[in-house]
Amino acid sequence: MRIWVNGGLRDADDARLSVLDHGLTVGDGIFETVRTSEGRPFALTRHLDRLTRSARGLGLPDPDHDEVRRAVAAVIGANPVALGRLRITCTGGLSPLGSDRGDHGTSLVVALDGVSRRPDSTAVITVPWTRNERGALAGLKTTSYAENVVALARARERGASEALFPNTADRLCEGTGSNVFVVLGGRIHTPPVASGCLAGITR
Repeated sequence: MRIWVNGGLRDADDARLSVLDHGLTVGDGIFETVRTSEGRPFALTRHLDRLTRSARGLGLPDPDHDEVRRAVAAVIGANPVALGRLRITCTGGLSPLGSDRGDHGTSLVVALDGVSRRPDSTAVITVPWTRNERGALAGLKTTSYAENVVALARARERGASEALFPNTADRLCEGTGSNVFVVLGGRIHTPPVASGCLAGITR
């Protein structure tokens, strides 16, 4: 596997970020996961626009879309897969220990791995933990994903493949990696963005 790290492709075994990168020490980063099919990324412009919204919400500099596109093209070209999951990650970069950011600039990592087609149906559970629709990270796609890890592990333990969160108003919000759509009486219903959910690319 070849991975883009801060300006160029690296073999996976040689790809390195500092152990003091703010994305590692405090989860200070943003990301997008893009579906690829036969070397074509799906809705890349929409993903990059959302990446920028997340950066602004987190107080990070706007990602350079041209640089990210170059990285995406290089990674796809170096890792031919029929169906893939492309991960674009921007972090706060080299920083002191603690919550303050450093002044060394951000880090950019782009990676791609092959995936299998998902089944047409699946089992889900609800979890008791809430999304905070008034929180600083509401609606942002950040690398602070520990809540999702815990919830998805609970789902796996119970034989499901996704977990659904309520928000603090006890209204259905979103899954760990999905938006929710419900068909009732021939109409499609989905929680509004004000519920605290991340606005999915396809919604």
